[in-house]
Amino acid sequence: MLLALVWILQIVSALLLIVLVLLHSPKGDGIAAIGGASQMFSSQKSAEKGLNKLTYIVSGIFLVCTLLLGFGIIK
Repeated sequence: MLLALVWILQIVSALLLIVLVLLHSPKGDGIAAIGGASQMFSSQKSAEKGLNKLTYIVSGIFLVCTLLLGFGIIK
């Protein structure tokens, strides 16, 4: 029962992660993103900040499910 729930959670989070990554802005920061200089001249909108937070949360859920299933912790 628990194994099936984790599998379902992983599949849903994987699909949601694909959609969230595709929703991100296509503009690239280039090499300025490494040093954080890209934030000097442009401000991030609140919708994009929320999208980033949601992407981090969903990727964390996906990572935890992958580790649980990969190492066989849940049987």
